[in-house]
Amino acid sequence: MAAPTQMTGLHPPPSSAVFPQGPPPSFPPQAPPLAWNNGPPAPAFVPPRPRQPPCTVPNSTLYIQNLNEKIKIPVLKKALEAVFKEYGEILEIIAHRNLRMRGQAFVVFKEVESATKAIQEVQGFPLFDKPMSLSYGRSKSDATVIMEGGDLEKHKQHRLETKEAKNAAQVIPAANGGYPVGPGPPMFYPGAGMPAPNLPDEFLPPNMILFIQQLPDDVTQDALASLFRQYPGFKEVRMVPGKRDIAFVEYENEMQAGVAKEGLQGFQITPENSVKITFARK
Repeated sequence: MAAPTQMTGLHPPPSSAVFPQGPPPSFPPQAPPLAWNNGPPAPAFVPPRPRQPPCTVPNSTLYIQNLNEKIKIPVLKKALEAVFKEYGEILEIIAHRNLRMRGQAFVVFKEVESATKAIQEVQGFPLFDKPMSLSYGRSKSDATVIMEGGDLEKHKQHRLETKEAKNAAQVIPAANGGYPVGPGPPMFYPGAGMPAPNLPDEFLPPNMILFIQQLPDDVTQDALASLFRQYPGFKEVRMVPGKRDIAFVEYENEMQAGVAKEGLQGFQITPENSVKITFARK
């Protein structure tokens, strides 16, 4: 299936002849596993840094970010349908005008394979002059639950409880000194001071040096360099003597390190090893 051409209006995707160079690159970028000689080229499209890492668990719901907020919702839905109908049957398209959902949408396919194919081929495709950022949705849609004969009310209740639990986990009581008490980004009140020394790795502040964990025992410095140099600003890989499962990767600045961190988080370096990447402690 060829990727669609750039849409500035409502036109169906043309034939594959328009794309002699193939579809846009997938995300996260997939580097060759451990047999690298020369590092892969830098990806043509780096999606905007998400508020949280993109979901990699296959789902029939496609989550779309970085949409043009100036386009009216009915027009946007028709454009999304024109782009994605080539990848499979669409159950519904969800997009809202409210502040929380602006620039975002969900396309619910009947089959998981349709969403996977769309992510592979449409990632970074410019819709109304803005490149789309695609990932799997984090939960089943109502339409999917209905199609599968599930309990819709129970599904809605579970979704509400999950949302409330997430919001509660980010509330910072004064007695806690202004530090996060559960999942979510670090939040600080004025006068709360610096983060506690035992702050979880996931909440550490940005750093130009990345801490890489869960590496296979036979990984080499050259192999890691080939993987991480595909991102701009790469400087070097530093292995830890006697600890083959960890390493440090340095970039020229914190922003470039952050892009690499988000792009390669969970990268399947071998069938048994998915790398964990955090900012190094300062």
